[in-house]
Amino acid sequence: MGYYKYLRQTWQTLPDDVLRERLIQWRREPTFLRLDKPTRLDRAHALGFKAKQGFVIVRVRIGKGTSKREKPAGGRKPTKSGMYAMTPVQNLQHISEMRTAVAYPNLEVLNSYYVAEDGRDIWYEVILVDPNHPCIKADPKLNWICEPANRGRVFRGLTSAGKAHRMLRGKGKGFERRNRPEKR
Repeated sequence: MGYYKYLRQTWQTLPDDVLRERLIQWRREPTFLRLDKPTRLDRAHALGFKAKQGFVIVRVRIGKGTSKREKPAGGRKPTKSGMYAMTPVQNLQHISEMRTAVAYPNLEVLNSYYVAEDGRDIWYEVILVDPNHPCIKADPKLNWICEPANRGRVFRGLTSAGKAHRMLRGKGKGFERRNRPEKR
């Protein structure tokens, strides 16, 4: 087996007490925390991370589940007021990528991956790239992200989590396929 396969197995068999202590510490940290290196090195490399200048890893904490809304003024049926079960339209990973892009406006989101969760929060690590960095501009495999057409790609659903939200994973073409009438 290769090195990354051993890393993946180690991550999958992490003892509960180690994970519990890690989450207790992470809850006290800010919502966006810039890291020196990825927590899951195998997953980060699989998604395009390189240990070079111009790459940034940020751990993001986002609340799980439905969000309780403020009570609206005016008469409504209680079931229609939408106070308790406001389910997000997008998946939480895509929402965390977009929030990270707002917090770091000069960087572009390359991808993200799951790290951990507890009963209240879920943590993702987002891989960000600086499109103005000389090391990124000189890399022929990465300089596509420097083009103006790729600015704000996370807000257009072009990351992996965004494509999953748009149902472009697997067979078919997502919304396009479903709404088109059948040809006979």
